[in-house]
Amino acid sequence: MAQSKTKVNWTYTAKKITDKKYELHLSASIQGGWHLYSQNLDKDAIALPTTVKFNKNPLVALSGKVKEDGKLIAEFDKATQSNSKYFKDKVDFVQEVTLKAKAKTSVSGEVEFMVCDDKSCLPPSKIPFTIAIQ
Repeated sequence: MAQSKTKVNWTYTAKKITDKKYELHLSASIQGGWHLYSQNLDKDAIALPTTVKFNKNPLVALSGKVKEDGKLIAEFDKATQSNSKYFKDKVDFVQEVTLKAKAKTSVSGEVEFMVCDDKSCLPPSKIPFTIAIQ
């Protein structure tokens, strides 16, 4: 479990779907009073959208885009004085992957995000992660 100075605790898990298909879960637990921005912000948004970058692994193919699983809030954000989309309390970022061969491996990468409360925002953070696939 990784904890940043930005009021978010991250956990990383792999969920087996079939022999070769897995879901990678990057789960954010957000401290009360703070919110974490969606990946899908308007292009003129002031806030930094959450991004998940995966390092290349020859044994793993990414399937589609990272999905968000949480209660999305779309409203006027007092901290940035703009319309915004964000999550409070918790959100899972989910990436489906397919193993190219039967082997134990891992997927690594980095999640970049920004959190705000009603008055201010903290600087963006980048957190590296590694998820074992068994």
